Amino acid sequence: MNILVIGGTRFFGIPMVDDLLKKGHEVTIATRGMAKDKYGDKVNRIIFDRCNADSIKTQLSNKHFDVVIDKIAYCSNDVKNLLDVIDCDKYIYMSTTAVYDPKHIDTSETDFNAAEGELIWCDRGDYPYDVIKRHAEYALWQKYSDKKFIAVRYPFVIGKDDYTNRIRFYVEHVMEEKPMNIDNVDYQMGYIRSDEAGDFISFLVDKEFEGAINGASNGTISLREIINYVEDKTGKKAVMDKNGDDAPYNGEVEYSINTKLAQSLGFKFNNLNDYIYDLIDYYIDEINRSW
Repeated sequence: MNILVIGGTRFFGIPMVDDLLKKGHEVTIATRGMAKDKYGDKVNRIIFDRCNADSIKTQLSNKHFDVVIDKIAYCSNDVKNLLDVIDCDKYIYMSTTAVYDPKHIDTSETDFNAAEGELIWCDRGDYPYDVIKRHAEYALWQKYSDKKFIAVRYPFVIGKDDYTNRIRFYVEHVMEEKPMNIDNVDYQMGYIRSDEAGDFISFLVDKEFEGAINGASNGTISLREIINYVEDKTGKKAVMDKNGDDAPYNGEVEYSINTKLAQSLGFKFNNLNDYIYDLIDYYIDEINRSW
């Protein structure tokens, strides 16, 4: 298949492209051209500005792709600027479980219906992240329903290549005994590992499926469980203080993500408990080496 990947040179875009190439697909990567990639002549490349409608039109008008994977569309105007000019048989949009308002235990795809609700054409800075992502989905369901599309909804993506360092924040603060303010320490929450996040999107390119679909590792974990593990491994003690550094997952509710739909298509997700402690060990070792 002839596949355009918008945003494939960073984080889980890398294992996604790796898997697409392994399966024999012809891959074109569209980026700003600022990040180097490892693919050499294995991929085609398009240089454009994802936030500039004229740049998108210049580079992508009158081009056909079997599948477009859009990892970096955030808002309704991002969706509009692309789908108004490009020709594709299937569009895979990288969404988020943040569209659920709110998430809860056993959150399923039907908990957010993008066919309902008022669509606002907006840019990335117009509203908070969860709001603009909802409007991107509103655009798909309400203005581009004639197209075949998939909206992939992930919770927090984690892994050794996670540039946000959100899990690392908790590990580092425990090890350095730095005060941190956590407002949801006992809430169970879900995650997905970066390599399976990439593999799942690659898995979807040739599936006869349309609509919203969740992806997440099996199981949940609380921040207290993570902190207790770091304390046990390092002999350090977490310092909880409302005046401390605000933790990155503050404001998150307790939730789990239902992935029965994805599993019914044949995809098997990892068990969170099978890798989360290895990831924490990686951060512990990394921090120890930096001292």
